[in-house]
Amino acid sequence: MRVTGNPDADHTEAAELAQLLRAGPFHLALRAALAARGLPLHRVQHRLAARGIKLGVTSLSYWQQGARRPRRPESLKAVRALEQILELPAGALARLLDPADGIAEPVRPAARPYRALVGVGVAVEELLAGLEVPADGGLHTLGHHERVRIGPGRELRDRDSQHVVRAHRDGVDRYLAIHHGDPGCDPARVRVRAGENCRTGRVRWHREAGVVVAELLFDARLRSGDTYVFGYGFEDGTAGSSSEYVRGFSYAGGQYMLQVRFDEAALPVRCTRFGQAGPGAPRTGLADLTPSGRHRSVHLVEQAVRRGILGIGWDWE
Repeated sequence: MRVTGNPDADHTEAAELAQLLRAGPFHLALRAALAARGLPLHRVQHRLAARGIKLGVTSLSYWQQGARRPRRPESLKAVRALEQILELPAGALARLLDPADGIAEPVRPAARPYRALVGVGVAVEELLAGLEVPADGGLHTLGHHERVRIGPGRELRDRDSQHVVRAHRDGVDRYLAIHHGDPGCDPARVRVRAGENCRTGRVRWHREAGVVVAELLFDARLRSGDTYVFGYGFEDGTAGSSSEYVRGFSYAGGQYMLQVRFDEAALPVRCTRFGQAGPGAPRTGLADLTPSGRHRSVHLVEQAVRRGILGIGWDWE
């Protein structure tokens, strides 16, 4: 279906990138520039190597997450090369690094270990590196309805998604779905389930991080402005007791609905919705959720999501 009245997503992204290049911070400006150019990290690494600069995908991932910042002379040289690769004005990224960045690492919250803050993001980048897809996938989410089922052993049994997207460039024909299991998850045993209007492509997993990345191939190749509806799910049930479900949003988008349904043999005593600016940030917007459907399910609805995290947590005792 060809859609008219496109809200000029490309113009919005360009304006956001320009604002980040003016005011920073460095990691968000770098992330936005990568998304705007549609370059996955392994491609950026190859282009740096062609200029005689050796920089790993992991380091690039740390930089765009804000976990680390360029500080050594060779790293600053890489930043100047990145400005050329990403077609940015000279000094656009370098000027966002103040002198202190060359002396000390950013302070990390003591409440959570460093590895917990960046491990999953780095694992996902490693999995994506071999799939050769653009950084943002070329899609904007218009609506996402997600249903999570908690089993009788308090484990995350499975989850299903119904997704409505709009392409913001021509030729988009796939979506990458990411599943992060609870502690103890065995990603090798997680099963991907393709629903309407898509089929399963390549599947990659990272055992230590408990992450699965699945490629969902569309039944049609989209043009810029086209909308598309598809469904998919993950069957897990491999981890221990689950206490929350969260969804991260890298970009602002449309409506998001999350429903968590509990088995009759495992009903929580309290359920709470929450939001976070990012991993490790304080939880805000806390609100108790009233179960419905014979006290077996709770849900949240966000009409227009913003960058950050939304989730539902629950207490068993």
